[in-house]
Amino acid sequence: MGIAVSNWRLASAVSRLGQLGVVSGTALDQVFARRLQDGDPGGHMRRAVDQFPFPEMAKRIWDAWHIPGGKAASQPYKRPKAATKDGPREVRELCIVSNFVEVFLASEGHENPVGINYLEKIQLPLLASAYGAMLAGVSYVLIGAGIPLKIPGVLDNLAVHEPAAYPLPVTGAQEGDDTTMRFAPREYMERDLPPLKRPDFLAIIASNTLAITMVKKANGKVNGFIVEGPTAGGHNAPPRGKPIFNDEGEPVYGERDVVDLAKLRELNLPFWLAGGYGRPEKVREALDNGAAGVQVGTAFAFCNESGLTREYKDQVLRGVLAGSARVVTDAIASPTNFPFKVVRLEGSVTEPDVYAGRPRICDLGYLRDAYRTTEGAIGYRCASEPVTVYVSKGGKAENTVGRKCLCNALMANIGQPQVRNKYVEKGLLTSGDDLTELAPFLPREGLVYTATDVVNKLMGGLADLGDAFTSMYEVAAMA
Repeated sequence: MGIAVSNWRLASAVSRLGQLGVVSGTALDQVFARRLQDGDPGGHMRRAVDQFPFPEMAKRIWDAWHIPGGKAASQPYKRPKAATKDGPREVRELCIVSNFVEVFLASEGHENPVGINYLEKIQLPLLASAYGAMLAGVSYVLIGAGIPLKIPGVLDNLAVHEPAAYPLPVTGAQEGDDTTMRFAPREYMERDLPPLKRPDFLAIIASNTLAITMVKKANGKVNGFIVEGPTAGGHNAPPRGKPIFNDEGEPVYGERDVVDLAKLRELNLPFWLAGGYGRPEKVREALDNGAAGVQVGTAFAFCNESGLTREYKDQVLRGVLAGSARVVTDAIASPTNFPFKVVRLEGSVTEPDVYAGRPRICDLGYLRDAYRTTEGAIGYRCASEPVTVYVSKGGKAENTVGRKCLCNALMANIGQPQVRNKYVEKGLLTSGDDLTELAPFLPREGLVYTATDVVNKLMGGLADLGDAFTSMYEVAAMA
């Protein structure tokens, strides 16, 4: 999933077609703040904010970030503060409101379910963000890039406005250190509300072991799984066992990385297959293997409704037609240490080598790691920040080699690049291996196709299944 590639427009379009549209929950506070600084084109943010149940909080957020008419293109965006274990309150309020807005807009005008996807790796804004999405009535919460054992309990508590807690991994933490994040909804509520709908929780997994662990050890109900293979876009799970790399430095996956669907079926929970299932014959294959449906990302990422800029869509789709676009699994690009899919397009600004000339900076901080300082406090560091800064925080210099600032790059992908004097942040596109299979979705002339085109193509030949067919969608641009 990417930052606002799977935005409210795309999720709405997919849900209206009877499928499950899923919005990206990553960095929504940042996206929302920049939409307001751009002047709220179309007035969509204003319309959603007016429906937020706590008007005083909504007014604080609006007054802090909205620029009537929008900022000048040459002016930098004002940045929200980065989240920490304990807040700050203004960041949590921004997370609550922004997640509410995204889900509200995706749900507006229809009765079909909408989901939201979070990265377990990005824990700091998670509790407040989930509460905001639930205030808007989100139906599904999907979480991957980690082991979200405590998420079911979080959803249970938030649904009745009770305090929720979540563990924060802190490198070097000692016995007795407080490394638990806490969020108490009633400290933010301006009036009493009835209980919220508890959304279904779908864990994104890449192994049978993780699926079994979730069922046996999660602190609440797990409602199903997304089985995401290494051909999916964004972050991939590392290969199991001793790492092996091919001649291009890509991690090599083997039989141990294939989920045994027969064993998965024994858990008696619905599952959806993801990564390479964006073709009609693969949808049929998934259903024949007992899946409830498929999760499709790449085909939706480049459709008309997605949040990617038209420039990036056209560059990539031209490359697909010309046979010059390809996807590689970069083992070191992400500060998370997870392999990350990168679109390689010769001569394009999407080519990651442009980052050689980028000023090394980390000022958004979603992929930071928490660590114990020498004073016993919690500090934060990112392998994509300046090397001397990272090392001064106890990080190892070798961990910084090849790292890229995904946060700023993904904001640029959606037309919200930060301006730094004369330097404007450039995008870094990700995609699943299905990128080379997009030609059938394109019209005979031109490069513009819609979410409806994708759904109709994938549903082709499945009419005989009737209500037995259920598919899901999530744009795979970061997860």
